[in-house]
Amino acid sequence: MTTIQLSVNGTATETTVEPRTHLADLLRDQLDLTGTHLGCEHGVCGACTLLLDGAPARSCITLAVACDGATITTIEGLDEDEIAAELRAAFAREHALQCGYCTPGMIMSARDLVLRLDSADEQAIRVGLSGNLCRCTGYVGIVRAVRAVIEARRQRGIAAAIGAGRTSLGPVGSQPAAIATTTSSAPRAMREMEADRNVAVRTLDIPEAVPAKSFDASFIVNAAPAQVFALFGNVRTLAACFPGATITDIPAPDRIEGEIRVALGPLAAAFRGAARIDRDETNLSGRLVGMGHDQRSRTSTSGQISWRMVPIDEGRATRVELAIGYSLSGPLAQIARDGFVRDLAARITTVFAQNCDKHLNGATTQAASEQPQRLNALALLLDVARTRLTVLARRLRRQ
Repeated sequence: MTTIQLSVNGTATETTVEPRTHLADLLRDQLDLTGTHLGCEHGVCGACTLLLDGAPARSCITLAVACDGATITTIEGLDEDEIAAELRAAFAREHALQCGYCTPGMIMSARDLVLRLDSADEQAIRVGLSGNLCRCTGYVGIVRAVRAVIEARRQRGIAAAIGAGRTSLGPVGSQPAAIATTTSSAPRAMREMEADRNVAVRTLDIPEAVPAKSFDASFIVNAAPAQVFALFGNVRTLAACFPGATITDIPAPDRIEGEIRVALGPLAAAFRGAARIDRDETNLSGRLVGMGHDQRSRTSTSGQISWRMVPIDEGRATRVELAIGYSLSGPLAQIARDGFVRDLAARITTVFAQNCDKHLNGATTQAASEQPQRLNALALLLDVARTRLTVLARRLRRQ
């Protein structure tokens, strides 16, 4: 046990905790501050967001002992706060409350945006709220409420505290260099970024890189290995099998340019980029190395996927073995925990395998097989969460 000292909502507090105790558990279980909600407990949903030394932080992944000497402000500590009062009124007026479970974390993150954004830029607000997921999926009212408070305060001559000692929006630990805190130069910066991206896509050689994360996956297709390998050589059809992917150009036989669209919470990301494909017909194997960037969320990714066709069922079916590596930087990286990424990839792989199977077995027309499919990552993530809760419930029943 460790004794720590905190300032919680303006009150000096000394308490004893185990080294493994998270800040959210300390606040809820020992200090009875239950306004800090627990959702995913992986730092993904943002329900547990509070202010740690004035900055939004996810208390479910913050160890209490690491906060010794810190100043903590929970939703209960904002009862007399002017910005929080305006946000509460705006949330009620704009119908942004819905079930209300995510609201304390939303208010915490929204207060930071109201305090620091110099204008009510909708995209900046959506990026700043990207670490707070609403299961009711009603971000329009939430964003409208935040915009209304920012506009009202600026009209009253209350200036933003640009930066407020930090260089990024969003909770602490979420790639601080990725999001600018002022939007005044955003149009020019975005144009320059787009120009740079276009040049990069057209001229830059796809670099080799060591992925930050990697994992293996596999799926089975009811077709011979040679047929599956041939499908993997038809990039337009293959892209149509992959949810959210679109091929925009094939500048060389081994090069593709395209886009992957992802609907994730309040953000609709579109990763545009390029990839190089290497194929080894002798071993029925191959590799795709690519890089992409989502301009709106300013999130970048790079990675590689290696595949190998293994005959099964006396060659009548194929097990496709995948080795997946990726690196992600930017605002979306804050919600891309390893376990969720793997579960999400497993579900995408399942849909991809089903689409490959349909194509190889003639269940789709040629026109339909080249139409891109929409990828709703939030729905898949919620499916992941439901699956995990089901497994947890089964374990608890067995105990």
